[in-house]
Order: sequence, then structure tokens, then C-alpha cells
Amino acid sequence: MSETISVDLKGTLGNFTLDCTFHAPLRGVIALYGPSGCGKTSVLRGIAGLNRLSGKVEIGSECWQNETGFVPVYKRPLGYVFQEASLFPHLSVRKNLTFAMAKGENNLSPTFDEVVEFLNIAHLIDRAPHNLSGGERQRVAIGRALLSHPKILLMDEPISALDKRSRDEILPFLIGLRDRLSMPIIYITHDIYEVERLADTLVLMDSGKVIASGSLREIEANPDLPLANTREAAVNLDGYVKSYNEHTGLVEVDVPGGTFIAPSAPLVRGKKMRIRIAANDVSLAVEKPLKSSILNVMPARILTMREQGYFEVLVKLELGDNGKGAHFLSRLTRHSWQILGLREGMDVYTQIKGVALIDQQEG
Repeated sequence: MSETISVDLKGTLGNFTLDCTFHAPLRGVIALYGPSGCGKTSVLRGIAGLNRLSGKVEIGSECWQNETGFVPVYKRPLGYVFQEASLFPHLSVRKNLTFAMAKGENNLSPTFDEVVEFLNIAHLIDRAPHNLSGGERQRVAIGRALLSHPKILLMDEPISALDKRSRDEILPFLIGLRDRLSMPIIYITHDIYEVERLADTLVLMDSGKVIASGSLREIEANPDLPLANTREAAVNLDGYVKSYNEHTGLVEVDVPGGTFIAPSAPLVRGKKMRIRIAANDVSLAVEKPLKSSILNVMPARILTMREQGYFEVLVKLELGDNGKGAHFLSRLTRHSWQILGLREGMDVYTQIKGVALIDQQEG
């Protein structure tokens, strides 16, 4: 199978016009992100074949829809997880799961025992759905989708109806789906918190159209896109633990172009981590500060500058000095930009006041 998903869907749903085109690697989590009502669910249902839209859907080497053919939903090897768990209320957890197994034919999918162990639902196996919490029901729904032997999972805001505690309980399992089971996922959300923790590829939508698509770090670091024009603008970089110092409680995480330091509980070398760098936490200096309480003082190059309102500028930076570093953002006052004599292409030092670590390995 080729390693891409290609979607080009158009249609009119009531008073709503949809015109959605994107291409993405068929791996990890592809997040469709945008405000409520922008057409995300309509696109997902179109990919599944639940909405009959015109256009094309290709998953790897399989064509599910084009101008000459339409594969019905029951013949598409996908798992669909809805916002509500939608379990069969008269069946136990075990029977909900085994019902899905009867429908599948792909022997490469995880077994019943593997799914139960992975989702930590062995103690729930004989319960009825009404005796489960919201988070437990959604884990069972994910298990049922996995046991239908899909080649891809479609997830429509699967944790948006849960409370924060239940959402935080489910997120590690979703990370595990991506990494441990290597299951491609198309994930719908309007919550940037979920995007930052899960997404590898980001598709930005608004008013039925795709604004931009690409890797999470590319979209977040683009100062011309909407995510960069919020007070919460940040870039998430993937890296690996280089070392952990048990005496200081500090971890070193390598990313392209440099090494970040942050306080952390003990972590093993080589563990995959995601680092969140908020634009408001990055200041610039034209000379290296000799003494500072800030742990992360790193060389970088100014790539672009965009004015934001009358008082501020947004600066896109490249970490390191070898031209191969990760890109991230800094928000400065226009006054600071001017008095420091900053300009595009200039080498500077960044002072990063806060680095948030996001665990990227389940378990």
C-alpha cells in the first residue's frame, strides 16, 4: 500500500457547502481541527461513506470513491468511534467486543486479549454499559472499533463529551494506538489541547474549506496561519530523552537543532517526548546572556517577522546555527524589535522561560 491518504470531497448539506481537499501521510494521527460547525464531521462521514458526497477518497492503494465508483460503508475496512460510545446496551462489554470480531477478516489486527490488555478493560469485561463511566465506555468503544479489523480508525471528537479527568485518562491510550499499534487515525476535534498531544498531521478547516494542511510543527510555526495569531500560539516539537539527572531533577531532550532542559520526574534515555514552546515564553538577545536563571538559552536564526497589531511582532525562528533546526515562534513588542536592531536572517540567542513536556509513549 502506498503511504498516503487523499481526500477531495464536495457537496451541499442543507445550507452548508463543503469543499475539502487534503493529502497526508497514512500514519500517526491526522487531526481535522477547526471551530464547531466548520464541516469536520461531514468530511469524516464522507470518508466513511456515511455521507454521499462527490469527489475522491483514496486510502493507500485502495480507492473508496471516485467519479466512477463508490465502495459502500460496510465494505470499507475502517473503525468509527463516535462522540458518544454507542455500545449495545443489552450486551456485556465482552459481547460488545466479540460482536465486532465477527465482522472482521484482517488477521493482522490485534487479538481480543491484546485489545483488552492494551485498553486496560479486563476488569470491566462482564459489566453492562450502564455500569461503566464515560471514559470506560469510550475505551470499550475504541476496543470494539479495533476488533472490527480496520486499516484506519475514524474518530469524531471521541473525548469531547467527557470530563477533564476522563479525557486525561483516555489520551494515553490514544497515543498508544498511534505508536504501539501503528494504527492510522483521522481525528476530529475543536480542542487545541488534544491536537497538541496527539496530532502528527494537522488539517485546518473553516467554513467548509481546508485552510492549510501539513505536519503539526509546520502548521503551528507558520506565522501567516490562524494558530499563530492567538495569545496561546505555541509550537510542539518531537524529540527524545538524552539524559536524566536524578540529583537536579532535570531532563535533557534532543530535538533538531538543540537540546532542551526541563524539570521532570525520572525518564529513561531514548523515551519519545513532545516539547511545547509558547511564543509568549521566548525572548531574544543579540548577545549570549552570561548569567541567567533561565535554563534554555539557545542560538537561533530569525527567519521571518510579522506585525501583530500596533504594539507587537511575531518572529519565526530556526533553532541552532546549522540550517537544519526546528522552527518555533517568539512574540515581542515592536519596541524591543526596533531597539535591538533585529532583522530577518539575523543570528540571535533565544531565552525560553517555560518548556512543557508531553509524554509521547503510552505506558
